[in-house]
Amino acid sequence: MSTTPDHPQPTGETAPSSPAAAIGHHGVRELVLISGISGSGKSVALHALEDAGYFCVDNLPPELLRHYMELQHPRYTERVAIAVDVRTASSLPVLVPLIAELRQEGVTVKPLFLDASTDTLVRRFSETRRPHPLSHAEAGAGQHALIDAIEIERLMLSGLREMSIVVDTSTLKPAGLRQQVGALVAHTGHRLTLVFQSFAFKYGVPLDADYVFDVRMLPNPYYVRELRPLTGRDAPVAQFLSEQPEAAELLAQIESFIRRWLPTLAMDQRGYVTVAIGCTGGQHRSVYMVEQLGRRFADHGATLIRHRELDSL
Repeated sequence: MSTTPDHPQPTGETAPSSPAAAIGHHGVRELVLISGISGSGKSVALHALEDAGYFCVDNLPPELLRHYMELQHPRYTERVAIAVDVRTASSLPVLVPLIAELRQEGVTVKPLFLDASTDTLVRRFSETRRPHPLSHAEAGAGQHALIDAIEIERLMLSGLREMSIVVDTSTLKPAGLRQQVGALVAHTGHRLTLVFQSFAFKYGVPLDADYVFDVRMLPNPYYVRELRPLTGRDAPVAQFLSEQPEAAELLAQIESFIRRWLPTLAMDQRGYVTVAIGCTGGQHRSVYMVEQLGRRFADHGATLIRHRELDSL
């Protein structure tokens, strides 16, 4: 197990009488739990949180999480980030109930799950020449192929993914991932965070999307020569689309849908909801719609805007 920074040793002080008292005395009020598919960028995310002032620990066995948070040491802070992965697969099932326990004890737990497309993961492992953690696991006659290992890992981590904030890193550069992790941690709290994300269908639907809306039926600014090099964030493109009755109608329908179900989603104890808007190239129509939705839901407070294709440039 490696730590970031070096893992301090216990001081030998008398342990509190109960787990809740231990955590309260220790002062840990916020825990960011980073998990995800191998090769999806967990190390980058952990370093981003370290830079943001979190005390970070990499690859902590899940069964030690409770004991770790009960330690008392002046170097610890109120904000802790811990990364776990499939190398501790046998103890991963304890995490789901433990997260619920910690929340009942007053700790704000923010689970982040990093994911990426299988093609992206295969390319990353090929470029780094690092073996997948499950590539040496035996099943029947021999070793798993890399793709088989990735799919097995997805299955093993499916429970954690279901309860976590999912970040699709397929098209993200390290700087972009650091920015997204910082924004999610800053906005995600007791209130439901809305994430509006534009994307291009030709590059695939985002893995972290909860709702997907297709706006390819709208008039395309790409075919207007003056608008082609611009994006949906530019005034000429915004004016062009605002003058299209179909765009106004579709925008109103998407807004109505979200407002109708937002209270129900919040009652479901979700931390965030990602609404993905897709067009052909992810440059004009989807970007415009996301920008407009961001403005319309500004009164919600906890709102984030992403443009997958633009941010990856």
